[in-house]
Amino acid sequence: MNRTSCWLPGALILTSLSGCGGADAPAMSDSGSAEPTQSTALAECRTQLSDCEQLASSLHYPDTVFTSSTSVAAGALTLAGQDIPAHCLLTGKMDQRVSSVDGQTYAIGFELRLPLKWNRRFFYQANGGLDGAVVPATGNTSGGGPLTSALLQGFAVISSDAGHDGNTQPFFGYDPQARLDYGYQAVGKLTPMAKSVIRAAYGRAPTFSYIGGCSNGGRHTMVAAARYSDQYDGYLVGSPGFHLPNAAVASIYGAQQYAPLSGGAVIPGGPFAGLPDLSAAFTPAEHQLLSSKVLARCDALDGATDGMVQNMVACQAAFNLDRDVPTCPGPRDGTCLSAEQKVAIGNIFAGGTTSTGAPIYARFPFDAGHAAGGTLFWDFISPLILDPVAVGTVFDTPPAPNPFIPPLFALTGSIDQMLAATFATNATYTESAQSFMVPPDLSLAGLRRGGKRMLVYHGVSDPIFSVADTVAWFDGLSRQSKNSAELYLVPGMNHCSDGPSTDQFDLLTPLVRWVEQGEAPQQVVASARGVTNPGGPNFDLPPDWSPTRTRPLCAYPRVAVYMGGDIERAESFTCK
Repeated sequence: MNRTSCWLPGALILTSLSGCGGADAPAMSDSGSAEPTQSTALAECRTQLSDCEQLASSLHYPDTVFTSSTSVAAGALTLAGQDIPAHCLLTGKMDQRVSSVDGQTYAIGFELRLPLKWNRRFFYQANGGLDGAVVPATGNTSGGGPLTSALLQGFAVISSDAGHDGNTQPFFGYDPQARLDYGYQAVGKLTPMAKSVIRAAYGRAPTFSYIGGCSNGGRHTMVAAARYSDQYDGYLVGSPGFHLPNAAVASIYGAQQYAPLSGGAVIPGGPFAGLPDLSAAFTPAEHQLLSSKVLARCDALDGATDGMVQNMVACQAAFNLDRDVPTCPGPRDGTCLSAEQKVAIGNIFAGGTTSTGAPIYARFPFDAGHAAGGTLFWDFISPLILDPVAVGTVFDTPPAPNPFIPPLFALTGSIDQMLAATFATNATYTESAQSFMVPPDLSLAGLRRGGKRMLVYHGVSDPIFSVADTVAWFDGLSRQSKNSAELYLVPGMNHCSDGPSTDQFDLLTPLVRWVEQGEAPQQVVASARGVTNPGGPNFDLPPDWSPTRTRPLCAYPRVAVYMGGDIERAESFTCK
């Protein structure tokens, strides 16, 4: 590859590589993306950026203020023990305004990190929860312990607060435009702006563009695939809450099921002191009992007794809550569940129903990870704090009046009314939550038409966004759409990470290879995280596992089957 230097207009001096943007560059599709069959090794085709400090003052974009641009030295930012290369940090705000509804000031805050040595790719980092903070734009999206990140690989990466910051949290949902920005419009506005900045900074647009995130970030990514398929080539979707309004109402339904069984207990101390202690209804010991009984029925279905359930579908047929978990003949002691508990737990795992029997959300499969620490948060704290705020002030029309007391709303509100209000509109809130939160087209038609690709992963033990919802969506895709997507189930993994699982894996690299070279990944090796893991320990890891256990993640519907050999190694399993 012959190197050539060139001077481009503007404040920035750039160095380009012939073969990476000249006459022999990849052919461009109608959407402005390179055709995958003509990809070059962009990791070796890097464009130089300099004069970072002058960048913010030289940029102009409608309704956008670029507040600063600062050089970040190599190693000043680290991820999983690895030094992030030198880059330029650009910050700014878009569409700043004062709400006519609640009088608060809103804007879409963002940061864009531009590597000094750019690999010609762009990554939109879709963040989780209710957003509201511009977290570092590293592009770390897959698995519980990062192996790599988009920024580490040389992507330009953007992160945003999705249109509201800490000053308007947690009640930004009273503003109708903030709802829409959070649901989908912030991505739609920021993407062309980021590409414009990249063109100004490097003298050319990205050759390939990607978006990815977990949880609500996974939802953002699926929404982008439906609404903005012309803007991206690859989509990395983790534990997606693409029916987030339904999942949040189902979580509150769970709190109402547990509350009568908690005996009026309250949390005695800590940040949640004084809240009803729903965990008294289903204690950690009882969670562990349920997990152990699931393992007793399902662990060996894949040929290995290793504390993991590889075949989720077969396990649901094999395990029966009423039959396989002892019913307490007397007081609860952690070795049994009461009949009342079994009713409540059965209702919750079924996804919950309204008073008329209509389903609220998807069912939750039984798995080995129900005793994980994250489960206790999502089952007993989130339904009293996070979910009522989301439902009452962001998803329902009209929103609940202020002052708003989340636990009271959760424990005394009507589930029927909450769910119905996610479909409602009025003169002020002209789009329902089911419109601005849920992808308008789940068929992946846009991906099919543009030759785009999507990788999806989901923990089987996810307690807030059901893996069964993701599987049902994937099963419903046409054969043509399935050619554009692959789904990986992660046994034992909690919400986005943790649980008794091999939850550390890299799906960004195989996604790039699929998009740019046409190689669809059939399996990915995932590893466990011991206490010394540079990506951070997983405290749910069973003590009898190797801290570096590996397993293949198989493209659904295939599952990992033990073939013999070292039970701690992925090579001892095959995808069937």
